[in-house]
Amino acid sequence: MTSRTALAEARAELVAGTLVLATALLFLAWAGQDRLSTGTGYELSASFPDVDGVSVGTEVRLAGVRIGRVSDIRLNPATYMADAILTIPQDVLIPADSAALIQSDGLLGGAYIQLQPGGSLDNLEPGGEIEDVQGAVSLLQLMLKFVDSQSDTEAGEALP
Repeated sequence: MTSRTALAEARAELVAGTLVLATALLFLAWAGQDRLSTGTGYELSASFPDVDGVSVGTEVRLAGVRIGRVSDIRLNPATYMADAILTIPQDVLIPADSAALIQSDGLLGGAYIQLQPGGSLDNLEPGGEIEDVQGAVSLLQLMLKFVDSQSDTEAGEALP
């Protein structure tokens, strides 16, 4: 009886292990599909004064819809700006006077690059540059400025 019980337990462990392995492989395939699907398209560049929260793989959104990803970020030694390379699908045309803004995904969330299309009839060519940019805004710096301005206001009220 014990050998049958041991055999049944071994089969159950084998089935459970196979299910766990299959689930892990499916998850890896799903995660890899998202990264591979954004590899095609054309590249645009944007030079930001600050790319805090943005890294390779960060989403690029247009009207709140993910249309691409950041494929590279490097420091430009001539301008001391961070040059971000954005990969955009071939079927999405970006007007030449569009803007790129680094937006926060929430108080504790990450960042993404929001493209705001302009009104130009000309579109950016592959390899083109988005010139109107806004870098990352640090929530901590904003809070410190607010606290500092409040203390300056209270100090001014205390003076006769």
